[in-house]
Amino acid sequence: MIKPSALQKGDQVAIIAPAGPPDKDHLMEGIKVLERMGLHVVIGRHVFDAEENIATLDQKRLADLHEAFINPAIRGIFCANGGFGTARIAPMMDYEKIQRNPKIFWGYSDITYLLNAIQKGSNLVTFHGPMVASDLNDGVRTEETESSILSLFTKESLRFDLRNSSLNTLAGGTGEGRLVGGNLTLLTNGMGTPYQVHTDGAILLIEDVEEPAFRVHLMLTHLKQAGVFDAVEGVVIGHFEAEPDEYEKIIKVLHDFFTDAPFPVVEGFQIGHCQPNYGVPLGANAKLTTNPPMLLIDSGVE
Repeated sequence: MIKPSALQKGDQVAIIAPAGPPDKDHLMEGIKVLERMGLHVVIGRHVFDAEENIATLDQKRLADLHEAFINPAIRGIFCANGGFGTARIAPMMDYEKIQRNPKIFWGYSDITYLLNAIQKGSNLVTFHGPMVASDLNDGVRTEETESSILSLFTKESLRFDLRNSSLNTLAGGTGEGRLVGGNLTLLTNGMGTPYQVHTDGAILLIEDVEEPAFRVHLMLTHLKQAGVFDAVEGVVIGHFEAEPDEYEKIIKVLHDFFTDAPFPVVEGFQIGHCQPNYGVPLGANAKLTTNPPMLLIDSGVE
């Protein structure tokens, strides 16, 4: 896959909001974090646009995305926050144009749909990571979340183990392959479309937020019956955000589903709707081990 160039101090990066407008104060707080890293930040023309008919809004969000990719001065693109509706713009994206202008594309949650679409359509490594308004604002940001972005400045591999996550092995073994996946709901929604996640020979990452246990079970069953787990090399379970009682039910669902799987499965990674929220490159090669539990990922930049 194509790896975008690493960031350097002084680089210009763009903020876009393809899944919905952010809170302005939270966005400005997050932008200050990027500026402290030495980056110059520009905000897409339509980041705060809302309350229009869907077709017009989609065209504006698409325009911000395309403009950020084709502008040679922009070295990275960060999504402001999640929301809904990115699946609508995936068929309208110019994947050849994106491939000709490879650069960092960073986000998660509903942005999962675009992360996978860009990988499939442009063969570009994308990044599942904390977003500017929702994860870098002063009220929730942790030092670890902020530091996660620094991985974009270096070509060093990433290591996740018991030092930075409370990991638990559900099924033992070792697996190696591309890291793919993201939000479980969006992965399930993509099944049967041109943007369906390709898991053969891959390490699959899943996470979600505010989904009840029965829905998590339904989605995992859907993926299983669609063959997603047939040739997977391993499963990385990120954070499943939920109220305490529902969270316990979700954990039981995950254990029942994955225990004794014929591939390694490790839960407890601080990836997703959580703090800290570690960013990871999707499409980069990864290795998952269970003795000890550890995930090694090649750098997503060159």
